[in-house]
Amino acid sequence: MPVSLISYEITKLTHVTNERFMNNVIIKLSFNKLLYQIEFFKTIIYFQGNYSKEMYFSSKEKTLGFIYNTGIHLANLGLNMLSPFNTKIKRGVNGRTCTFNLLNQHLNKTDKTLWFHCASLGEYEQGLPVFKALREHYKQHKIVLSFFSPSGYEIQKNSPVADVIVYIPLDTESNAKRFLDLVNPELTVFVKYDIWPNFLKALKKRQGRAILISAAFRKSQSYFKWYGKSLKQALFTFEHIFTQNEHSKNLLESIGYTKTTVAGDTRFDRVTSQLSQNNNLDFIKTFKQNKLCIVAGSTWPEGEALLINYINENATGDTKFIIAPHNIKTNQIAHILEKLQVKTCLFSEKDTCTLSDAQVFIIDTIGILSKIYSYADIAYVGGALGTTGLHNTLEPAVFGIPIIIGNNHKKFPEAQAMIDNGGMFSISNQSAFNTILHDLIKNPDKRTQAGNNNLNYIKKNKGAVIQILDYLRI
Repeated sequence: MPVSLISYEITKLTHVTNERFMNNVIIKLSFNKLLYQIEFFKTIIYFQGNYSKEMYFSSKEKTLGFIYNTGIHLANLGLNMLSPFNTKIKRGVNGRTCTFNLLNQHLNKTDKTLWFHCASLGEYEQGLPVFKALREHYKQHKIVLSFFSPSGYEIQKNSPVADVIVYIPLDTESNAKRFLDLVNPELTVFVKYDIWPNFLKALKKRQGRAILISAAFRKSQSYFKWYGKSLKQALFTFEHIFTQNEHSKNLLESIGYTKTTVAGDTRFDRVTSQLSQNNNLDFIKTFKQNKLCIVAGSTWPEGEALLINYINENATGDTKFIIAPHNIKTNQIAHILEKLQVKTCLFSEKDTCTLSDAQVFIIDTIGILSKIYSYADIAYVGGALGTTGLHNTLEPAVFGIPIIIGNNHKKFPEAQAMIDNGGMFSISNQSAFNTILHDLIKNPDKRTQAGNNNLNYIKKNKGAVIQILDYLRI
């Protein structure tokens, strides 16, 4: 999976030192939605080195709403100032300037509408099974799909699941009113944790229906603290919340919210649907031939270093490797090519490269990794060797293959579950990586058993979509 929630600390923008910041600010206010997956961490300073995902303002709860709205405007100012220096931020800033025009162009006042909102690509994939079912049922409705992050919008801006796809405007009261005046949804579906108080409160005033699916909460969040009353109110705007686990349901009940169902994670339904799709890729078949194939998906430099060392020093001609880097910029791909000492082909050059002769195939494109996993005998999933966050491990798991990941997977319960089940293996260094990979390559029975453990885990946990649709009586 791409990066987990990134905190927004205004210390740098206001020139407040860490010491003064901690002494003068107490109330916690989440700005995860403002910086999710936009690489804003390059421009901020984390206070006290604790990488908190929430920021603290005033000790007076009555000022929380004012501070939240002020913070939104400051964030907007900051993003506009930074946009010339960061492509991803610039896309988001420019994209939000087009939102209302796009809605005006594609919607009429007489249209019946549904509104789906996702923070980024991962949440889109998570909500997609529900979106598709609603699209099929509400054939006469127009569907608006919104994203906060360019990572989601840029990849899915032509998704057939919606009629209008836009960036969600920043969460000001005026933006919320203008957006809802145009969209006026009969049903709103938010995914996981991207909660926008002003939008949701405005929706509630209009008696609009809203549900939250695949919700996952932590005790450390503002909703469950004594000073978080104003933010708790945003949760109470949902007529029902479908949680991923019992822990999240218990947290909601601790603040008096009882309209909950532990439905599980819709990602299990999403990846299961991959099995019924056409996953055939002729160029992968040509590359793999009948040899054992390791697919390394969504890799980062720290994981690529382990892979490259293993390939150069230990790999035999009977084993093929497919590397799909998270960063497919030219300089990063060139770095990998420079380090590899075996014949390598790029996806972008596959028509002029003899794939069958290559031992490594680098996928310098996006959108086909889930299909490539269907050809894997072993998978490595990136993100957990560093601090960027583990990428999607359910995508390879559904194909019944063993998976290797890094050791920073604490915030990914599905990873720990598969480790406990014996289908996933966590490593922290080159030696451990070499040992696990070599063992899986040489031991087909272990590969089969580990893969079956992962597939059974997927099967056991699917079914969230049915529960959500049953609630909506579809």
